[in-house]
Amino acid sequence: MTELPLFATSLMGSLPRSKTLLSALRQHRKGLLSDLDFAQQVEQATAAVIALQEQWGVDIITSGELGRDNYVSFVADRLTGVTMMDMGQMLDYIEDKKAFEQILTTLDVPAVSIKNAICNGKLGYRPEGISLPELQMMQRHTNRPLKITLPGPYLMTRSMWLSGLSSQAYDSKEALGQDVVTLLMQEIDALQRLGVEIIQFDEPVLTEVIFTEGKPRSFMCAALSERKDPTEELLFAASLLKPVLEHVAKGSARAALHVCRGNWSRDESILLEGPYSPLLELFNTVAAPLLELEFSTPRAGDLTALIQDNRWPRQTTLGLGVINPRSDEVESVQAIVSRVEEALRWLVPEQILLVPDCGFATFANRPVNHYQVIEQKVTAMVAAAQVLRQRYG
Repeated sequence: MTELPLFATSLMGSLPRSKTLLSALRQHRKGLLSDLDFAQQVEQATAAVIALQEQWGVDIITSGELGRDNYVSFVADRLTGVTMMDMGQMLDYIEDKKAFEQILTTLDVPAVSIKNAICNGKLGYRPEGISLPELQMMQRHTNRPLKITLPGPYLMTRSMWLSGLSSQAYDSKEALGQDVVTLLMQEIDALQRLGVEIIQFDEPVLTEVIFTEGKPRSFMCAALSERKDPTEELLFAASLLKPVLEHVAKGSARAALHVCRGNWSRDESILLEGPYSPLLELFNTVAAPLLELEFSTPRAGDLTALIQDNRWPRQTTLGLGVINPRSDEVESVQAIVSRVEEALRWLVPEQILLVPDCGFATFANRPVNHYQVIEQKVTAMVAAAQVLRQRYG
């Protein structure tokens, strides 16, 4: 395990794809571009975004997720028993069609613009793994510590479960979840054999559970319309997350859990809001070594309320979100430093990493920012880390 600098910096995962790469994504999906040609284009683009991160001074490198349609649907190409469906296709299996259509209308999401990986058979792990090609590609272009981003087991289970279709292979979403855990453990083993610094699991749906008052709003999880009481849902989520995070701990990598409130729109008014406090019990139960949380906007609630009075899980590092990926306003170095120093009232410097709230292009065809602004934001974050190292190093 590499020793990271104080206040290490990292992106959350995704970066915008070029028009050329978006075209390649579409052609590859239609079978008009070979696997080899597509992989070559993805690697060329990935090498470029790695070089940018190094130029900006980022400590822990991510791939940019450039070969993915989005942060979770890409598993349809990496696992057996999974198919890619757009929201219109999913509608055929949704019992409450009117409510689902209302979700899409409210969130301004065209039914064909966002695709999802849906379980349509028994899950199986392919020899090439889920993210192994990304890690190998990154290793060819940088010697810096690497972070691999994966959908978390709860997100995968909830987003892949479409009752009318998935029930043909599994008796319940709980049964599906156990296979998801098994597959992720296989992936973790393979990633650690290759060598990786951080394995990040994205679980944005956790905030859907606690902030929607029983009204499903996520176009990523049709199954949320079938969900149980929030308390039961969080217990289910913890039962999937805990063994996966513990499995990472058996090797040489760090496990990270990323929780946000949605990242598909620049309109903050339609995104979820509320403090992380209702998730504290889950955070303590799953004991993620690194918790990466958004805190750059008021929607995230009060930071000190989360970490004061020994409420923060022991031995857990905070990946503090200090950049809003959806805004053109560039955070000042001093504002970022002040935000970190607020956390330092309760945590030691070794317990803080600096990150954006989320990715800059969670969905390939719906980036929330562009490179000119991204560069200014990330370089401000890196400069803030340097100031903090001088003060506390």
